[in-house]
Amino acid sequence: MPAFHPLAKLTIIVVTYNSAETIVRCLSSLPADVDTIVVDNASSDGTPEVVRERFPQVRVIASPKNLGFGAANNVGLRQAPTDLALLLNPDAWVEKPGSIEALAGFMENKHDAVACGGMLRHPDGSPQESACRDLTLWAVFSEQTFLGKLFPTYWVSLRHLRRSSDPLRVSQVMGACLLMRRVDGSFLKFDERFFLYCEDTELCARLQDHGSIWYIPGAIFGHELGSSSLTNRWQSITFYNRGKELYFAIHHGRAALATAWLLNRLGAALRLGIWSLASILSLFLVPKLRAMAAMFAKVLFASLDPYSRHNRASRV
Repeated sequence: MPAFHPLAKLTIIVVTYNSAETIVRCLSSLPADVDTIVVDNASSDGTPEVVRERFPQVRVIASPKNLGFGAANNVGLRQAPTDLALLLNPDAWVEKPGSIEALAGFMENKHDAVACGGMLRHPDGSPQESACRDLTLWAVFSEQTFLGKLFPTYWVSLRHLRRSSDPLRVSQVMGACLLMRRVDGSFLKFDERFFLYCEDTELCARLQDHGSIWYIPGAIFGHELGSSSLTNRWQSITFYNRGKELYFAIHHGRAALATAWLLNRLGAALRLGIWSLASILSLFLVPKLRAMAAMFAKVLFASLDPYSRHNRASRV
């Protein structure tokens, strides 16, 4: 009887957007014999051409417009012929050989698991937070008021690493490295009301209805945290805030949505006050302080629907 090959049932999906500088490292780190799909979100830097030239075995789907992270992954998931799919960021790469095999093998042996993810590391080798508990309003309050630094109850992966390297059951692993199996014959899809950020949180909430989610510290991936986000940092923050608000609207109703919105604005106002005071005390002589104050002013007074300029209007 032939031995089980953990990659035989796996498709890797990578969503790119102006990723020409990172995609080569990402794809070069993958096993050569695994089915791989790149879905490109209308890059202007030649990303699809780079992939086609350097990796002819990879399937490239070039979208004529930027669909956003979740919708583009859905395109890839519809094309995946296998029982397992690994969603991997273009700014991520396999750091420890055999990590993808470890994730696929875990899913093969853990029949009640519906998803898992590995340990993400910064380029300098230090670990990133890679898994967390359920997103709650308390978690948002703690984040926006800095209490989360004193009482870290949301993120669990770094604390777990200090105690053990064993797999840990969690509520969510990061969409930068998320392996999942089919549910009732098909892959659960991302909610396309999200454009960027928190779509993985919402997907994992639904995945938990069908099985367990696991953090696998022995599967190690590098990740340039944030390099695939928007160039304008204030827009990244507003998209992140909107993602949280959408999550609460979908899973907890309009009152939770309103509370999350207020907490996000509280956080922006608090940071605006801190950076403005620092700028005043420096007699406005430090450009970074002025820039940070200006950034959080934009976040505080951002549109209720920051997706609209990308034609991704929310329907909640």
